[in-house]
Amino acid sequence: MSGGAGMRQRLRSWARRHSYSFFSSLGQLMSHRLGTLMTVLVIGIAMLLPLGLHVTLANFDRVDLNEDDWGALTVFMADGVDAGTVDALADMLGERDDVAAVNAISPEQGLEEFQAASGFGDALDLLESNPLPWVLSVTPVAAAGEDFEAGAERLSAFISAQAGVESVSFDLKWLQRFGRLLDLGQAAVTVLVLLFALAVIMVVANTIRLDVAARTDEIEIMALVGATPGFIRQPFLYAGFWYGLLGGVVALVLVNGALIYLEGPLDRLMASYGQDSNLRGLGGTQTLLVLLGGAALGWSGAAMAVQKHLRTLRVGGTLGRR
Repeated sequence: MSGGAGMRQRLRSWARRHSYSFFSSLGQLMSHRLGTLMTVLVIGIAMLLPLGLHVTLANFDRVDLNEDDWGALTVFMADGVDAGTVDALADMLGERDDVAAVNAISPEQGLEEFQAASGFGDALDLLESNPLPWVLSVTPVAAAGEDFEAGAERLSAFISAQAGVESVSFDLKWLQRFGRLLDLGQAAVTVLVLLFALAVIMVVANTIRLDVAARTDEIEIMALVGATPGFIRQPFLYAGFWYGLLGGVVALVLVNGALIYLEGPLDRLMASYGQDSNLRGLGGTQTLLVLLGGAALGWSGAAMAVQKHLRTLRVGGTLGRR
């Protein structure tokens, strides 16, 4: 019983000590509002840059690019080609081993889809005739051991040589390039996260270093009366925690504010293309990760600064020896 009571007493003492350091460090920051505000703004802006790029790329990645049609060949038939010729070509292509599917789109169907997607329905009704040709959407299949792009180009050359075919469009390349640009953007986000995480650590470390230097006499008095290094470090570590956490809050506020500001112009732009923008910010899990990440970076910067300063005092022989 005495052992259990002693353990509970130590746990209560530990909890009281950390609770006091946790809230007293926040009170210390609030007593220097201007300096704290400037530091938090610097941290928030540093976190904003990679965070904003991540949100931008996430919204670009959600744009409807009809990815299921990325590998399809679009075959435009010449003017005046009748339905029989189109059906014969579609049947011939459907029997090939390197073709997965063939979909014929009549001029009437193509005009209806264009009217629905473009928003120019009333203007298109003024046309005396349908200017659209027959179109075939051909989905190729790569042969075993063959590169998909090479097989699609070979099939494209074959179709182009058929009677009644005006041209063949193969859109995979530029869509692949767009996808590679998104991959490059995500890699850039990773690099920026690492660089600005280091910047946040350095900002907090420098701020805490100045705070420790200003309170050197107080630290030495605490050491003289028997305070342990852990007890001395606690308020500074929690101050770094608050700097990082508040910086994360600032970054989230700035990101969401930017999204609200851009939503109206982007809605009008996307509406002109017949699409909804539907901008999205960070989800609940991502928001929590940003806050925890900021707090962890602040804690790390504070730990680095206070540990180095306390080591300097010990090496210099002044800590607890005046």
